[in-house]
Amino acid sequence: MSKNKVAAYAQQQKRNLSPREVEAMAFTKAAVLLEDAKKHTNNIDEYSKALRFNHLLWTIIQADLTEPENQLPDEIKANVMSLSIFVDKQTTKALRSTSAADLDVLININRNLAAGLRTNAGAEEAGTASGTASEGSSETA
Repeated sequence: MSKNKVAAYAQQQKRNLSPREVEAMAFTKAAVLLEDAKKHTNNIDEYSKALRFNHLLWTIIQADLTEPENQLPDEIKANVMSLSIFVDKQTTKALRSTSAADLDVLININRNLAAGLRTNAGAEEAGTASGTASEGSSETA
């Protein structure tokens, strides 16, 4: 199969994903990049690239939490915002230290959020979730 066909197929798959699934994929990608960076702490470019991606992801989450269209309950918004502030501090710490151990916390947070989003998405599809957020708002919880 040609690269163009593979790219077209991948793009179509993304269109068919729910916002929760897209968020879960983003958190998983960040975790994978950070996991790879742990193996290459001597390569500052790869190490910082993974941390920059993670920081960008969390910056997007922070911005989405402040949007009026975001329908998450205020308590969940506050909890996710607090977590994002912790992630910001941990990212700065990891950039300064270039220690693989400093990435573990970030990896675990991202993997746990991705798993939770996938679990909740599955419950929604089965009709057992108690509510949904709007298409354009973050559903991170």
